[in-house]
Amino acid sequence: MNLFHRRQFLHLAAGAAALSALPRIAKAQAYPTRPVRIIVVVAAGGGNDIVARLIGQFLSERLGQSFIIENRPGAGGNIGTEAVIRAPSDGYTLLLVAVANAINATLYDKLNFNFISDIAPVAGIGSVPNLIVVHPSVPTTSLPELIAYAKANPGKLNTASGGIGTPQHVAGELFKMMTGTKIMHVPYRGAAPALADLLGGQVQMMFATMPSCIEHVRAGRLRPLAVTGGAPSEMLKGVPTVSETVPGFEASSWYGIGAPRNTPPEIVERLNKEINTALADPKMLARLAELGVSPIAGSPADFGKFIADDTEKWGKVIRAAHIRPE
Repeated sequence: MNLFHRRQFLHLAAGAAALSALPRIAKAQAYPTRPVRIIVVVAAGGGNDIVARLIGQFLSERLGQSFIIENRPGAGGNIGTEAVIRAPSDGYTLLLVAVANAINATLYDKLNFNFISDIAPVAGIGSVPNLIVVHPSVPTTSLPELIAYAKANPGKLNTASGGIGTPQHVAGELFKMMTGTKIMHVPYRGAAPALADLLGGQVQMMFATMPSCIEHVRAGRLRPLAVTGGAPSEMLKGVPTVSETVPGFEASSWYGIGAPRNTPPEIVERLNKEINTALADPKMLARLAELGVSPIAGSPADFGKFIADDTEKWGKVIRAAHIRPE
């Protein structure tokens, strides 16, 4: 092939490649052409639901279509998750992914799906630490004191959670493993009744979500000892992280968006771009900060690695503590 024909061939080949990409680009630009559902696997009113509605409202305004929040609780979140996995891979059914999905991958050994391979990661939204809080009757004012008290009084302290296998439960199990303490776990049917009994003094401590307990802390009804995230919280100046006393400890809740496997990559990229735009918006950042949520922007691949790492981490804790679902 002479030089002229080679150049002509390469020019035509490049043109053909560009033309083949046009339908995909046009499809991404046209999306969405009808309302989109975001499935939330817990009841309305919790942190997952609030975050989903914030992101849904932003996407609605940006993309000109309704993003409808649909609450599908049940079976620890597996009912709603499976509904998304079985939905068409067209970008019109999304999942508000959360730490419970990473926990459930090991907690339930007979799921009808493989979360890691059946959900396409779209974008992270944010993470929120838990807070180790104790009832004021507990004679400790710091985390080192709590650990010393628990070791001196094995089995005397009770820690409440919203149920077996919940983020509060597995965070507590990780804490016990890393500190060598014997603290009794008391599961409830939801975080709200667990917190109510903590406020009443029926249990002594809890790894509570920041949004659920912050007002009780500010009012003096609960004593904060440490934040479970990787950095101190702006909401509670002066409260240290657990890792300052227990090096390497980290246990945060987090949120993101996922889609059924095989969702077109151009739609995933479009959603990722818009969600990252939301996480750079001052109004959105201010609203998330009010909830104690720190943004975790990044690519779909970044979010996929985040999910995989957290799934592996909690899998080790669940197996070591022999946790089984109710």
